[in-house]
Amino acid sequence: MSTFSMSNRVIADEQVQLVDPRNRPCGSTSRAMMRRLSCWHRATYIIVRNTAGEICVQERTSIKETHPGWFDLAAGGVVGAGEASLPAARRELFEELGVGGVKLISGGEFVFQEAELRLYGSLYWVDYTGPLRLQPEEVVAVRWVPVAEALALEKATPDTRLALSMAIELSHW
Repeated sequence: MSTFSMSNRVIADEQVQLVDPRNRPCGSTSRAMMRRLSCWHRATYIIVRNTAGEICVQERTSIKETHPGWFDLAAGGVVGAGEASLPAARRELFEELGVGGVKLISGGEFVFQEAELRLYGSLYWVDYTGPLRLQPEEVVAVRWVPVAEALALEKATPDTRLALSMAIELSHW
């Protein structure tokens, strides 16, 4: 029996904003095609920090396209076709963790390139201490950990590790 559910098909068919190597929009394609062709695209990264200064670390499901079962040090995801980064960040934060109606603080942009993954990331962070509602297709569990412990996780996704490192530099954590 396949672990590829209907929701996985919908995600694979999701239209993604493509950009050129200078981050200029140049069309769109399905998420599956974007991954297959290693296209440049945009993604959002939201560092969620509680009042104790800990960050929310997500354990990824085993069916994720990249780094299955690893840890995300930020919420976020790809920017949809025709979508701006801030609305995409709000959408992803709500979809993954059920967090809405909060002020996102912008941390700028960065470039990430590793193997077949090429993207322009938009960094945000938010201070949040309320309840979480996890998206079961993407998040197995979460835990709140000190920043140093999060950065020391062996199986932290490299793009979210970079995003957290940037957030630390910018906010003087």
